[in-house]
Amino acid sequence: MAALDQTIIDQLRQVSVATVTTALYKRGLRHQMIQSVYPVGHNRPKDERIIGPAYTLRYMPAREDLNGLEVFRDRGHPQRKAVEECPPGYVLVMDSRKDARAASAGSILVTRLQQRGVAGVVTDGGFRDSPEIGELGIPAYHHRPSSPTNLTLHQAIDINVPIGCGDAPVFPGDVIFGDAEGVVVIPAHLAAEIAAEAVEMTAFEDFVTEKVKEGRSILGLYPATDPQTPEDFAAWRKANGR
Repeated sequence: MAALDQTIIDQLRQVSVATVTTALYKRGLRHQMIQSVYPVGHNRPKDERIIGPAYTLRYMPAREDLNGLEVFRDRGHPQRKAVEECPPGYVLVMDSRKDARAASAGSILVTRLQQRGVAGVVTDGGFRDSPEIGELGIPAYHHRPSSPTNLTLHQAIDINVPIGCGDAPVFPGDVIFGDAEGVVVIPAHLAAEIAAEAVEMTAFEDFVTEKVKEGRSILGLYPATDPQTPEDFAAWRKANGR
């Protein structure tokens, strides 16, 4: 599997999920935000980002006679395989059917992902051992804490297939990008142009923010309908090396 180009990673580290969602909206993509997922841990660095290609795990409703504790003895169990096979630099994304009544994983599995160099983990369900996960040095997002084992309600069924996570479509290799506000899915073929455009948008937004703090009206400034605004922005970029 191909690693994500370092230029894209560096560019995304400079921008926000909010800006990326706007760039996607311009291309008609309105449902790329993973709904109702939040960073695990209350003390995560504000500038922390989760960035990497998606490696997926899909759960289905558990059937009790097929989902006892003994399934974890199988080395081919999809949850175990996903943890051991998700490539370094990738993000493990789990479709838990937006059901946080049982955990998608716990601290031991997430620690294993961290030790293997995985870039992060996202579920639209919940994690058990969430206080411990919140202290790990790996970005993790979930809906809410959930102590019961995933076997209670979820049956791991597929790895690295197209999934839905928090109502967002996720295809293997799509770029997962998250910050303190949430997580968005960037289609793989658009990643380079979205990242580059987001950097440009961020520069303009920083300029606008500075001018608003100085007391300037948003009318004609945001959006830049006043002919003077592009000239002021060009001068600001030159002065600020942006």
